[in-house]
Amino acid sequence: MSEVRVPRRLLLAGAGSAVAAALTGCGATAATKRPAGTAPSSPAGADAALRRKIASLLVVGFRGERVTPNDWIVTALRDGLGGVILFDQDLETKTVRNISSPPQVTALVKSLREASSPRLIVSVDQEGGQTSRLNPGNGFPATRSEAEIGAANSPATTRGWAQGLVRDLNSIGMTLNYAPVVDLDVDPNSPAVGKLGRSFSADPDVVVGNATEEIQAHRAGRVKTVIKHFPGLGSATGNTDFDVVDVSSTWQARELEPFQRLIAAGVVDSVMVAHILNTQLDPKLPTSLSPAVVTDLLRGRLGWKGPVVSDDMQAAAITRRYGVDDAVALALAAGVDLLVFANQQVYDDTVFTRTVDNVVNLVRSGRLTEARIDESVARVDTLRPSG
Repeated sequence: MSEVRVPRRLLLAGAGSAVAAALTGCGATAATKRPAGTAPSSPAGADAALRRKIASLLVVGFRGERVTPNDWIVTALRDGLGGVILFDQDLETKTVRNISSPPQVTALVKSLREASSPRLIVSVDQEGGQTSRLNPGNGFPATRSEAEIGAANSPATTRGWAQGLVRDLNSIGMTLNYAPVVDLDVDPNSPAVGKLGRSFSADPDVVVGNATEEIQAHRAGRVKTVIKHFPGLGSATGNTDFDVVDVSSTWQARELEPFQRLIAAGVVDSVMVAHILNTQLDPKLPTSLSPAVVTDLLRGRLGWKGPVVSDDMQAAAITRRYGVDDAVALALAAGVDLLVFANQQVYDDTVFTRTVDNVVNLVRSGRLTEARIDESVARVDTLRPSG
């Protein structure tokens, strides 16, 4: 395939340095800013409906191997929370968060769905290899990494491996997997990708072929997938969960190729955008908060019409500069649809209500439009199980 070319306007155009500027300059998905002091009041019923729409765009992590009716996560589910993300261990304490055994997590998922609806998104990172929340430590089979699968580069091998991942996901009721990683292995020493064996290959053909097999296996098992990390994380020298990561001098336009080819082939369910700095694409904003990257490049140039998923919205890569509330405002303005709050580095049991309140205020003040929220609701609905 010919090299992916990034238009010069995307290499030079920024989205502005301030939150307000970004919220008023986002192209088709932008909000129109209302003059100060003119935000309309709304009836309680309208606010309630808006709150449920916003709630449906959030995926939140929590602590607990089981839930009770009084737990905050159950209250959030009753208030319309769109999804949950489950983890095996707490990063700091190394204690179990949600997954200790197959029977336990199956019962947990059942309880969560009973508190919400059959269309709840129940999600997990199950890439294979080191990044596997279902692993021998909690009673699931060991899985090979993407790097090992890519090295074999055999459709039959990849298919069998992916079907094994899906069997485990199906067995406990998972509906969304944050995989496959389609980053090119640009730097084998990258602590974010290469060192962890998270990439199939540095060769786009190998990445696209293996990712296609993996996605098809998930589709056959009725599990949705998320290709990541747009626009390419393979040269990162840090982990965005803990650091601000700048790939401006190392990123190459060819890293877009797997995303472009998979989108063109019609096999993509959703795309995760990374929290990286890449001044080749936006001179000021991280890619996840950039209209130039999400709306102009991903949706415009690459033609992606479906849901865009955030990486962890509590990641240090964005919260150190913007804080969670402003990062949420920027992400939605940029065109991100599903906002993920892993609740890992800093545990916040108010993150659901705080985020809903924040976005309601953005809409009521005119900084975002309700039509913009409706766009995301429609796209995120395509990731939900049929019920």
